[in-house]
Amino acid sequence: MDEQAAWRHVRGLTPLSLCDWPGRPCCVVFLGGCNLRCPTCHNAALAWDMESQPIVPRGRLKMFLARRARWLAGVTVSGGEPTVVPGLGEILHEIAASSGLPVKLDTNGMRPDVIELALAENLAQAFAVDVKGPFGKYPALTGGAVSEADARRSLSRLFALAAARPGLFHFRTTLVPALDAADIAAVRALLPAGHTLTTQEYRQPRRPHALTDSEARRTAGNLVD
Repeated sequence: MDEQAAWRHVRGLTPLSLCDWPGRPCCVVFLGGCNLRCPTCHNAALAWDMESQPIVPRGRLKMFLARRARWLAGVTVSGGEPTVVPGLGEILHEIAASSGLPVKLDTNGMRPDVIELALAENLAQAFAVDVKGPFGKYPALTGGAVSEADARRSLSRLFALAAARPGLFHFRTTLVPALDAADIAAVRALLPAGHTLTTQEYRQPRRPHALTDSEARRTAGNLVD
């Protein structure tokens, strides 16, 4: 594997966030690429056209982490969808080595094999999983990228991981217009015992062509030092 290829996915950095990792001031590293086609994705350029976003150079990111670590309590790695990045483990390892901080990985949960590997190698200490909705609505919510069967299979593996490792996984759902109260109740019923669902308010995307049946996402941050 070309190690540099992985780092070409690093396309954004928010120097400080007080909301991405509840209880921990953190920075957020954004990785380009995604395996879903959610129609109202707020990070469409990052997800599907990452070449349109400037690269955050590897050396500059590592220098930032080393300098700012004393004011942070963690690093969130988001996207896009980080688990589709070839060489993700290398990125996570170097982020931790450069900062000495715990890492939280944001994911849509459709690559449970990558999450299992990250757990086994202790590459991330927390996971935030975006559950789009009930399994039956995944085809509509993901732009046809995920079938009901695939959603059930992938998320069931993650729910089993979460049940075996209490406290490491957090689940959240965005209250998009396609979801109603019954859908949210159905998602809550899917979670393993002892886990709660965090709901996020839906924000209408600024993109004029966006539809209203997918989650809201913010744009990738800029590197500021």
